[in-house]
Amino acid sequence: MTDELNDRDSKQAMMRGWKRRCPRCGQGPLMQSYLTVRSSCPVCDQQLDHHRADDGPAYLTILIVGKLMAPLMIWVFTAYQPEPMVLASTFSVGCIAVGLYLLPRLKGAIVGLQWAKRLYGFGAPDPA
Repeated sequence: MTDELNDRDSKQAMMRGWKRRCPRCGQGPLMQSYLTVRSSCPVCDQQLDHHRADDGPAYLTILIVGKLMAPLMIWVFTAYQPEPMVLASTFSVGCIAVGLYLLPRLKGAIVGLQWAKRLYGFGAPDPA
């Protein structure tokens, strides 16, 4: 691979996407609604509709929420022995809240990674 294909910082682009900002300039909003990516950045005019995040953010969200909540639920159950309905309802609300928090951020990070790696139409050279 040539150096021109590696000149975009993946970590920075993913962090900007995590913050739901344009992966190129970091200023413009990446999302126009909860999960809808804008067609272009209003600040730097970077085309953003090339992304192919698809089901990736949902799978990552499920993986992270499961890895966080399952051990925590087992610990709470063994340490405090709450009623089963209290445990189920509390952790259901917790899982939904953490999932809703992570989903748009993970989608932004994936879009940022795709932009940095020049995948799916993001491969055009940056305008000057």
